[in-house]
Amino acid sequence: MLIAERTSRFRGRYRMVADGREVAVWNPSWWRTGGSFEIGGHRFEVRSNGWGTKFRMLDQAGDVLALVERVGRKHWSAQADGRVYEFRRASIWGKEQELIVAGVRAGSIRRTSGWTGAIEADLPGVPLPTQIFLVGVQIAHWQAQQSAAAG
Repeated sequence: MLIAERTSRFRGRYRMVADGREVAVWNPSWWRTGGSFEIGGHRFEVRSNGWGTKFRMLDQAGDVLALVERVGRKHWSAQADGRVYEFRRASIWGKEQELIVAGVRAGSIRRTSGWTGAIEADLPGVPLPTQIFLVGVQIAHWQAQQSAAAG
């Protein structure tokens, strides 16, 4: 299980913890929707399209490693690691995204605290960099929603 804990209320930075140890830090982008993180000396950049509905994860060379489409819709998907991961929003009002495998819920990404912004990702069989990418996409999407609601 991957836990994302906000380290700064104003900056939007998150500490990623797996099995009780910090594995990465999500750093939001200042001027576009997305962010970056580093695992084991490898830096990954996450960028979105202008509407924040498609996200790409790029490696240090600029190669696309993963793609998420239709973020914010009831059904959305991610392509990474030679697989397609299907997700659905659990509720129109909630902040939980369910990982669907063969039509059955297999995991989820959910906000565990509206106050602290903590997020829990239970994504069995999904490699760690892809899990961090998926959580980062949700963080960026939720922050964009909050900004739109405030404006």
